[in-house]
Amino acid sequence: MKLQHKPLSDQVVVVFGATSGIGRATALEAAARGAKVVASGRDELALVSLAREAAPSSLVTTVAEAADPVQVQAVAEVAVSTFGRIDTWAHVAGVGAYAPFEEMSVEEFRRVVDVDLLGPVWGARAALPHLRAGGGALVVVSSEVAKRSFPLASSYSAAKHGVDGFLEALRVELQHEKAPVSVTQVMPAAVDTPFFENARTRLGVRPSGPPPVYAPETVAKAILHAAEHGGRDVAVGSAAKVQLALQRLSPRLMDAFARVAAFRLQRSSEPKGPGEGDALFRSPEGDDRTRGVVRNLRR
Repeated sequence: MKLQHKPLSDQVVVVFGATSGIGRATALEAAARGAKVVASGRDELALVSLAREAAPSSLVTTVAEAADPVQVQAVAEVAVSTFGRIDTWAHVAGVGAYAPFEEMSVEEFRRVVDVDLLGPVWGARAALPHLRAGGGALVVVSSEVAKRSFPLASSYSAAKHGVDGFLEALRVELQHEKAPVSVTQVMPAAVDTPFFENARTRLGVRPSGPPPVYAPETVAKAILHAAEHGGRDVAVGSAAKVQLALQRLSPRLMDAFARVAAFRLQRSSEPKGPGEGDALFRSPEGDDRTRGVVRNLRR
């Protein structure tokens, strides 16, 4: 069934995870294009600055924790009480932890899964009754690691693989009942956001994204394209497209590449320990940057 989506200027768009990075870029772009936006995230100060930056557009903010289904549900209620409906739910919130698997604590691994897998699950649960009522788009930002895991990021890779499986099942359920809802997974390569600075690390250095690194606005455009046109799995960046193609062609070839390059390319030359500040359990107060520090690799 071909779904008809509204033009973005006629939509009510929820962006969950809008304080910084991709989510912030998405909220700002949606507001600039005339959408009514509900922007949510953990940090109130960052949301205040977002509302100020987006003014005088129709953008409201609300604080919520992605791993708490009650708080996620409350975001949907704010959108409906303020604007009357939800046309697109864009779930962007995510955290990261870098370490060899056996060096990660149970609490660290569980927290990544709670936010990066169960967060989108609670987002879908909150959004779907409203999307189904009027038609719309569920868009979840996943990662290239949803299809091909990276070493040193086992919890993140596991969570994103879970998102891939969840959305695949959900999509078919909605198609079976002929619900007017598209389900899109956006899978970027490494993106120039504060994510890597704010990830917990047991590598001894700040994590880094394997090059090439893409602008968050590029991912925001893919999200908003899905809001207007739907789509299934959308790889963002040529690096993601090549990696996913190679994984389909030869997983063993990708294993070999990961052994040779992935350990080196995920390490910067900037020292950092696990207790030196990260966003795993608590949002960095006032970190409202769209761009971050990703490069400065250990060669």
